[in-house]
Amino acid sequence: MKFMKLGSKPDLFQSNGENIRYVATELATDMIVSVGDMKFYLHKFPLLSKSARLQKLVAISDNGNNEEVEINDIPGGPAAFEICAKFCYGMTVTLNAYNVVVARCAAEYLEMYETVDKGNLVYKIEVFLNSSIFRTWKDSIIVFQSTKCLLSLSEELKVVSHCLDSIASKVSVDTSKVEWSYTYNRKKLGNDSPCYDGVKKQVMVPKDWWVEDLCDLSTDLYKRVMITIKTKGKVSSDVIGESLRAYTQKRLPWFGKKDGKKDGDDVKIRAFIEMIIGLLPDEKDSVSCGFLVHLLHACVLLDCAGTQKKELTKRIGQQLQNASVADISILDVDLVQELVAIFMMQDQSVVTENEFLEVKRVDSGAKVNVAKIIDGYLAEIARDPNMSLLKFADLADMVSTLPRSTHDGIYRAIDMYLKEHPGIGKSEKKRICRLMDCRKLSADACRHAVQNERLPLRVVVQVLFFEQLRASTNGGVPPETAMALPPGGSLGSSRTNTEEDWGSVPTSEELKAIKGELEQEGGKTSKAKGMLMSKRIFMKVFSGKDRDSDNMSSDTSDETKSSTPASRSRRHSLS
Repeated sequence: MKFMKLGSKPDLFQSNGENIRYVATELATDMIVSVGDMKFYLHKFPLLSKSARLQKLVAISDNGNNEEVEINDIPGGPAAFEICAKFCYGMTVTLNAYNVVVARCAAEYLEMYETVDKGNLVYKIEVFLNSSIFRTWKDSIIVFQSTKCLLSLSEELKVVSHCLDSIASKVSVDTSKVEWSYTYNRKKLGNDSPCYDGVKKQVMVPKDWWVEDLCDLSTDLYKRVMITIKTKGKVSSDVIGESLRAYTQKRLPWFGKKDGKKDGDDVKIRAFIEMIIGLLPDEKDSVSCGFLVHLLHACVLLDCAGTQKKELTKRIGQQLQNASVADISILDVDLVQELVAIFMMQDQSVVTENEFLEVKRVDSGAKVNVAKIIDGYLAEIARDPNMSLLKFADLADMVSTLPRSTHDGIYRAIDMYLKEHPGIGKSEKKRICRLMDCRKLSADACRHAVQNERLPLRVVVQVLFFEQLRASTNGGVPPETAMALPPGGSLGSSRTNTEEDWGSVPTSEELKAIKGELEQEGGKTSKAKGMLMSKRIFMKVFSGKDRDSDNMSSDTSDETKSSTPASRSRRHSLS
């Protein structure tokens, strides 16, 4: 930290009680200066020789030999006045970044100009500010912070503008030219930096080296600094975005945490969030999608302005592929549906203002990422026992056209929903299981699915069928043998799904029997024969299901009995 010493005489100021300060000299004092509740017993000559204001106040006062003047409105109060008084006496005064602003404002108030006396305090402070303080990174920030208590006068004296220019200019300097001290605790620096004169020096200065130091500024000062930095236009938008993220995290510890609870004055927090949104760079992808998502979440919690919420939603939707499941898991389903809708709207043809047809295309990689993200989000919300199937399925349907390498993600979400909602009906099971394509499950997912007692029997059979089909159709199989089932559809074109089929849940014995027979079939050399035998196995399963229904017929209604032969007839029509 830079400092400047003024004067050379020893400090003779002493106290006599709590509210009295005096100069311990042989000469009797002939002047009393009241500053607030503090009284200073001083001498006229040293003070009047340097302060034009005190000259005027003494001239109009008439209190006999021991004149008393009041200057209750001096900036900085008694402490600032004492600095000025010591300077008048020639006593040693040390100015630094913490007290220079109040000293400058007090000197201005007392009119300690060059016209009154050469080398006066105003001049001395201006030299110190321009030659030392404003050339130093951290001192400029400290001085800028200290202007808050005397903002109006600091503005008038141009201290604030000089601070802003100093900070913004240093931020805009090429990192290779940064030689001053700064704080950078967010990343651990390597231990292999070379030493110069025994002092370790970092070789590469990070682009966001300045971010952490500005986090100590109050909200209004930070806003002014960021506006100045953006106006200069020499700092990349991604670094500005990182600064906004770090500052928000510092000011709102709960921000960005899924289970974090906002605390404090909602009005102030709302104003803060709206300020951050207003400072966001316009460039696309300049701010991390996760940060935008958490800002949107805060907007919802604090009921911020609708226009800001709408703008955030649009920005997130346009870069949804850069989000993570952890990010969007804090948003409700309706909001996520809005984001997906905005993302999907990018991939369409639109008519421009000049009536030209503009075809927009979203990168296929972005589509794959969004599908993966939403599958993960569905698995998260599936754990909510109050999550309605309609909202769950609607969101899944919105991304059903997006490319996926596998359907493992949506299978996991479906399985989680069935686990947390064991009481859903047969038609609901049918609806949710139609969201995945059994043909696109990985080998690991298939192994899990064939042992999953939460899945309807038909889905398990489909998984087994397609798994064997995939293993058997490497070539040489007649087309009529390699049957295909549509996702969630029927086995063969003549089959239809009945509510009984979809509602049936396989027992562990049934799953074991099916798996055992398929393993036996898989060992045979004839692929076509294996496929035909797999049909026989599927028929055996359904026939067994019919027999179970017949065994239960004595305990069911006549309507159920009458439907059993028809059901059996449909199953046997396959063979």
